Amino acid sequence: MIELKTPAEIEQMRPAGAFVAEVLTELAKRATVGTNLLKLDQIAHELIRSRGAESCYIDYHPSFGASPFGKVLCTSVNDAVLHGLPHDYALRDGDLLSLDFAASVNGWVADSALSVVVGTPKSAADTTLIEVTTAALAAGIAEAKPGNRLGDISAAIGAVATAAGYGVNTDFGGHGVGRTMHGDPHVPNQGRAGRGLPLRAGLVIAIEPWFLEGTDKIYTDKDGWTLRSADGSNGAHMEHTVAITEDGPLVLTARA
Repeated sequence: MIELKTPAEIEQMRPAGAFVAEVLTELAKRATVGTNLLKLDQIAHELIRSRGAESCYIDYHPSFGASPFGKVLCTSVNDAVLHGLPHDYALRDGDLLSLDFAASVNGWVADSALSVVVGTPKSAADTTLIEVTTAALAAGIAEAKPGNRLGDISAAIGAVATAAGYGVNTDFGGHGVGRTMHGDPHVPNQGRAGRGLPLRAGLVIAIEPWFLEGTDKIYTDKDGWTLRSADGSNGAHMEHTVAITEDGPLVLTARA
């Protein structure tokens, strides 16, 4: 069921958005060569406790997960692009790291992700991949306004990917956000403009393009969670929680 938020409820979601943005900004700074993925998860956990927030991930157990996630942060490295389960791995120079984080503050959820290169990029391809994914997110957000349709968001994202030569996987994409992390509607990263759900003020969604350098096929790692590219190529993931308002899109997880 799709729920529309009142202007007052969208205002109540701002603290969650600001907190998620702050945590990702801090984690990106701390993701240096030699930093362990488990340390990043520990930092996120400490920030959750200090804020009095609640993790959306630690007990999360959807049908596609092998078990409850057990961590508060997704850390996807190189050929891993989504749902990366933090494990004992020290980041290396040139790693492409995607961080995905969601938390609840005062009963409202925000969800966001970013990708960065640790240290010195190994190739221009990684930098380009991040830039294109960032541009696709911006294109999708620009279409998140009353009078448009859901397909306008999806088509804008897909057009950026296609122009850059990337395939688009639609198995996982954006979603509704509110009192819970995942709700209706599903927001695919490819679609047809002018089709789908009419966008109305009060709809709050996570828009999250993710692309792989060499394929649109993925498989699940033996940890039961981490999604990796079928050909071993790197992936990037960018996400914001966006409220559709009468004045246009409001990015609740905007980072300073």
